[in-house]
Amino acid sequence: MKDIMEVVKARDPQEKEFHQAVSEVVSSIKPVLDQNPEYGQAKILERMVEPERVVQFRVPWMDDQGEVQVNRGYRIQMNSAIGPYKGGLRFHPSVNLSILKFLAFEQVFKNALTTLPMGGGKGGSDFDPKGKSDGEVMRFCQSFMTELYRHIGPDADVPAGDIGVGGREIGYMFGMYKRLRNEFTGILTGKGLSWGGSLIRPEATGYGCVYFAAEMLKTRDATLEGKVCLISGSGNVAQYTLEKLLELGAKPVTLSDSSGYIYDEAGIDAKKLEFVKMLKNVKRGRIKEYAEKYDSAEYFPLDPGQDYNPLWDHKADCAFPSATQNEINGKDAGNLVKNGVYLVSEGANMPTDLEGAHIFVDQGILYGPGKAANAGGVSVSGLEMTQNSMRLAWNRDEVDDRLKIIMANIHNSCKDAAAEYGVQGNYVAGANIAGFVKVVNAMLDQGLV
Repeated sequence: MKDIMEVVKARDPQEKEFHQAVSEVVSSIKPVLDQNPEYGQAKILERMVEPERVVQFRVPWMDDQGEVQVNRGYRIQMNSAIGPYKGGLRFHPSVNLSILKFLAFEQVFKNALTTLPMGGGKGGSDFDPKGKSDGEVMRFCQSFMTELYRHIGPDADVPAGDIGVGGREIGYMFGMYKRLRNEFTGILTGKGLSWGGSLIRPEATGYGCVYFAAEMLKTRDATLEGKVCLISGSGNVAQYTLEKLLELGAKPVTLSDSSGYIYDEAGIDAKKLEFVKMLKNVKRGRIKEYAEKYDSAEYFPLDPGQDYNPLWDHKADCAFPSATQNEINGKDAGNLVKNGVYLVSEGANMPTDLEGAHIFVDQGILYGPGKAANAGGVSVSGLEMTQNSMRLAWNRDEVDDRLKIIMANIHNSCKDAAAEYGVQGNYVAGANIAGFVKVVNAMLDQGLV
């Protein structure tokens, strides 16, 4: 394990997020390697930490003032052992190779857990759609796709959305792909319902995260009814996490964005959620406006000088980090435990740093890591690919029922793998082990490639 980490850090010393993702996995799988020496002989770990392909390209586009802008575009094709590369595109100023490699690495294991035939990949750009007009976003997406289209295909690599990439961006990219290739194929997921999209896809990550939490609570003969819940973020994942929590009788009390967070002790009900959806999805405003509308809410602006996030320092039962990576550090994790939180289900990718994750595991709380708990999004993306291939569309209930079954199976796979390798109740180790074993066995079957 130590040798692997030394190699990874020496090759790419600046890629801290990727180091973190690899470290979290390799620290969990020692029991597997001990029982299967052939994995070490085949240099499986050395092969898994290297992407099969990294594509980087420039994206020139023109803004509304007639000025030429240039961004960087990326696609990381990490591992295709069990199917075509599958993973989102992220448009955000923080995007770089380290961020995308960690996301792609996580995606490999997440996709393996779904039981669907999908490999792992990730991509995006340092372009920021926030504050841009529809015309500017369209021109950027079209330029981005004029290069990306060479590297993707329905049986090769099927991207989806992520932070900064929603239905609008998917539509613009799909239109350009269709024009360039002169074909109508399910090359992107998260499409509009009238042109190949799947019902439940926008809701899937949030819904799936709550379904995973409900499965964890079942192991303690409990439900989400009446539970006070902290949620970070206010985008797609946070909104639909909140929606499903309300449906199951829970009481969400927080939401956030990059400027700060709101705490509503009275609870964020369905009517307030509709306001949030209008605010963030249509008006594209700031969460501060929620507190200006509802007297029961208090707004706390972001303080970059703080070494912890006060959103995680409220009394609650459950936490659903749904914003971005490393939003929970060791101090935040300690505050959550101190304030009575005994369930954390991650809607974002790697929102808890290594110190925080160790605290959750050591305290024995129900802790669903992102590669398991937020796999609902890619699961329904896989179901969208299936519907596209079959040239049909399932109804809402059918897709939702399949999502519930997939999340229950993911939960059971994590739980059973943890028990099999002597770390019962540790969902982090269980998720890593279950995903690792499936991918590794496929790699061995296919030879040294």
